[in-house]
Amino acid sequence: MRTFSLSLPFLMAISLAACNSGGGSAANRPQDNAESRPPAASAKNVIFFLGDGMGIATTTAARIYSVGEDGQLTMDTLPESGFVKTFSNDAQVTDSAPSMSAYMTGVKMNNEVISMSTDTVAKSPNADLTSNCGAGNGKAVSTLLELAKAGNRATGVVTTTRVTHATPAATYSHVCHRDAEADIAAQLVPGSALYNAALKDGVDVVFGGGRQFFLPKAAGGKRADGRDLVAELKTRGYGYAADKAGFDAIDPVRTRRAVGLFTASHMSYDLDRDAAKEPSLAEMTSKAIAMLAGRSDKQGMFLMVEGGRIDHALHETTAKKALQDTVAFDQAIQAAINAMQQKDPGLKNTLIVVTADHDHTLVLNGYAKRTGKTAPGNPGVLGLAKDYVSGKNLVDADGMPYSIIGFGNGENRVAGDRSAATALTDDAASANDYHQEAAIRMPAGGETHGGTDVYIAAIGQGADSVHGFLENIEVFGLVKKAAGL
Repeated sequence: MRTFSLSLPFLMAISLAACNSGGGSAANRPQDNAESRPPAASAKNVIFFLGDGMGIATTTAARIYSVGEDGQLTMDTLPESGFVKTFSNDAQVTDSAPSMSAYMTGVKMNNEVISMSTDTVAKSPNADLTSNCGAGNGKAVSTLLELAKAGNRATGVVTTTRVTHATPAATYSHVCHRDAEADIAAQLVPGSALYNAALKDGVDVVFGGGRQFFLPKAAGGKRADGRDLVAELKTRGYGYAADKAGFDAIDPVRTRRAVGLFTASHMSYDLDRDAAKEPSLAEMTSKAIAMLAGRSDKQGMFLMVEGGRIDHALHETTAKKALQDTVAFDQAIQAAINAMQQKDPGLKNTLIVVTADHDHTLVLNGYAKRTGKTAPGNPGVLGLAKDYVSGKNLVDADGMPYSIIGFGNGENRVAGDRSAATALTDDAASANDYHQEAAIRMPAGGETHGGTDVYIAAIGQGADSVHGFLENIEVFGLVKKAAGL
């Protein structure tokens, strides 16, 4: 074995070289601390997409309905993804109020509660749909939209539901019960009674339905206090639109703040929407971005976009409406990506997040053959389940055909032997208003949410933090950090 000996001068030379290269004392090394490091890049623009009730089975069915089994929705193409646990503070199966509030605040709360502390007890509102919380019943917790306002960012809320409904309300209001929609509406009006002062000078863009909670009863609304919140918003500098023509007339450059209330209650399902009367979700999203992004007087923007009527169609067990609204939601995502790529190439300053607040009980039944997308003459995933070898209708224990899509519970449940009922056909099952059959019978419109995890995906600055299994309250922290709020 050969041995080596090192001279003292050689060892001293190595030691000196190490000192000169940063390996010596702390006094001689560059300081690796926050002050010496360049600031981390942050997403000054955040767009948070929420498909209400859009569970994994719904997105799968919507994909097949729209582009076939081999196709992709826009949300399928986002580079980062994961799953989210949706349970609330007091329930295994959440409603939209605490689930969206968890995303917006990072706080677990009880069902029906909107953006309040964990100890808040949900109390049904008064007859005039105003708050009945009681003194000392919890406290408001800050939302991402409020943090964005505090950071001088432009803010917006876009939805196909009433703008006072649970999901949009969770971004800008604080109530102990989601049904207090008269109070929720008032929290949007700057400088007036019940205004949410954390919104500073107000939410810049609000598009959706729900005009009835902004108008007094004398004007056809539901407000018992006689206030005309539309008039109040106008006096505070908001542009206003009540229909598609008014929406189209909004100049996104000259109009700094605008409210669009296009229907008395929720906006129409996309399958039923009159394009001459109501803008699409993609159109509302595009105009909101045009108004918010790149404003020289702001440090970025925060926009929440909800595909809210996916949830309502699923409650009704009208799958075709739910799938079409999911496709409309996906088109809004694509519109947002396109718009932001124009304003921020490569999305270097923009984070786009897509997720759902909870799922429903929709399922895909049987060992059905592939159907391809739904088109004239082909019901696709909306049709009957057919054997993947023979192509014949699959049948149940009663010898009767059944649809590919079904529900765990819902209003259409055949009592007793299904052979006593008229045999289901492709035409019947794929009709716009068909209510798919359910295992457990519920009242009309009474299908429930499900408790399964939901999908989350992201693209842009900070998107790589979205991965794995997440608690819904963790999403708040990820977005907050990525946005530097």
